[in-house]
Amino acid sequence: MVDLCSQYLKIKDAVDAGIQEVIDTAQFVKGGKVKEFETRLAEYLGVKHVVAVGNGTDALQIALMSLGLKPGDEVITPTFTFIATAEVVALLGLTPVLVDVDYDTMCVTAEAIERAITPRTKAIVPVHLFGQNADMEGILAVARKYNLFVVEDACQSIGSKYTFSDGRVAASGTMGDIGCTSFFPSKNLGCYGDGGALFTNDDELAQKIRVIANHGMEVRYHHDVVGVNSRLDSIQAAVLLAKLPYLDEYIEVRQEAAAYYTAALKDDVRFLTPIVGRGTTHAFHQYTLRCVGVDRDDLREHLAEKGVPAMIYYSIPLHLQKAYQDVRYQDGDFPVAEQLAKEVLSLPMHTELDEEQLRYIVECL
Repeated sequence: MVDLCSQYLKIKDAVDAGIQEVIDTAQFVKGGKVKEFETRLAEYLGVKHVVAVGNGTDALQIALMSLGLKPGDEVITPTFTFIATAEVVALLGLTPVLVDVDYDTMCVTAEAIERAITPRTKAIVPVHLFGQNADMEGILAVARKYNLFVVEDACQSIGSKYTFSDGRVAASGTMGDIGCTSFFPSKNLGCYGDGGALFTNDDELAQKIRVIANHGMEVRYHHDVVGVNSRLDSIQAAVLLAKLPYLDEYIEVRQEAAAYYTAALKDDVRFLTPIVGRGTTHAFHQYTLRCVGVDRDDLREHLAEKGVPAMIYYSIPLHLQKAYQDVRYQDGDFPVAEQLAKEVLSLPMHTELDEEQLRYIVECL
């Protein structure tokens, strides 16, 4: 599904030099590389503040902690997503309110969010699934109408862009109150371990986020709020600094691979290729087909026999997960998510795919 070894070989000198510098200075935690990476990423995204943390899940949790929400407050998020999106809501004693997604883009819609709002709703967590942005113009309009916080789950979409109807262009994760991303190794911008970050243009929120991520401590050994211990280590920051200048190139290569898949499969009625939503670019963290009239599991086995990996993201929507069973939700309540869970299949997608590999994958399909 990914080829991180080949990618590393192309940037080996920069990665090795950055790691060696961290070792030579012995600044493994809160070293200068982390601050430099935060600054460079903020410049790339066009956002005022970037706070690097331990992983994407921590980023989502810290974001919600910084908003001053109380137990029982409701947070709306899609049911078709990775578990972390709802996991952090539940861990904080908040109430996850799940909604369905759009069949074409597989992202949450403003309409579905608005239907789920109650007097207890305090925040929205839209997920920019597989690499493209949800309908942020509509979602932000709903948030303003009901005075709700917006925390963008941009863990799969860093580097993608969103264009508003007035022509304004914004980077994924920089449009709401807070954006969150992951630097898991397979991400478009991935480190060699765990890592994540939060983005915001709000000075006060940025300060709260930094304090919460540092044990609730602004002055050493003075703990003003309940916090956590979450930080990006300096070696991972060095890796990310080496990769960041190539992020746009990485995305372009992924887009070219996606275009090859789409062109090759466009006339095959068994496979619905990804549809890019209005106003957004697609970073193609995943290239996800919807298989129609095909035994998906047999297809996956067939591909595996041919040496082609394929993954299913996500086979069980959140409302049907054992850990999140709730009397409010039953099988059949979110028909689009349930249909997608039975149809989706993601093909290999990474920066090192060449035309011979792509042709072989398509031939196997």
